[in-house]
Amino acid sequence: MEHIIHYHDVQLNAGKHPVLSGVSLEIGPGEFCYLVGKSGSGKTTLLRSLYGDYPIAKGQAFVLGTDLSTLSFHTLPRFRRQVGMIFQSFYLFNDKTVRANLATVLRATDWKDGTEIEARIDALLERVGLLDKKMKLPTELSGGEQQRVAIARAILNKPQLIIADEPTGNLDPKASDEVLYLLRDLAEEYALTVVFATHDYRLLEKFPARVYLCESNTVIETTHQPNIIQYLSKRP
Repeated sequence: MEHIIHYHDVQLNAGKHPVLSGVSLEIGPGEFCYLVGKSGSGKTTLLRSLYGDYPIAKGQAFVLGTDLSTLSFHTLPRFRRQVGMIFQSFYLFNDKTVRANLATVLRATDWKDGTEIEARIDALLERVGLLDKKMKLPTELSGGEQQRVAIARAILNKPQLIIADEPTGNLDPKASDEVLYLLRDLAEEYALTVVFATHDYRLLEKFPARVYLCESNTVIETTHQPNIIQYLSKRP
């Protein structure tokens, strides 16, 4: 697959009014990139479109080889199994153990063999450093640990694409750094493409990567890292 994400002159509307227009993106396998911009600039709208939760009003939009304009109620679940999603809120079941949270996802995506389910859960919890917390409830974990469970959940079905919408927004700087280190390591280890939306300009400074900026109702690729950091630091 030449590109994991290929958008050409895409327009995304809220009702009849464009939120973003003229959006062109080409993001390849194994790339890690940031999506930045002020509140209300369209970041979340763009991310929602990437996993088929926002209609394409105009243009060509392909993700993982799928033409997003052809997605239907029947084809959307299969498409989404190829995409891992991580959000600012952890969306864990607080009445289920860490193990049960992950097992629920696997069973919902047609894993049936109990031995394989346990092996997959153990392997990923060990990878994110939480195997010893397997039988804990999410409420017994720190915010950073809960987000690591959410990351493990996102990669359970071996996706090619991870969409991370402000995943460090509720975390302190130390936990934020740990989450980003983990995501970048996993991206390299598993050849994952990661689109990481953030308001935290500090992360861009510490962990440079390709940057897309939502501004003036479109998306601009920029290589001027210091300018972006200055721009974000002056956000309202």
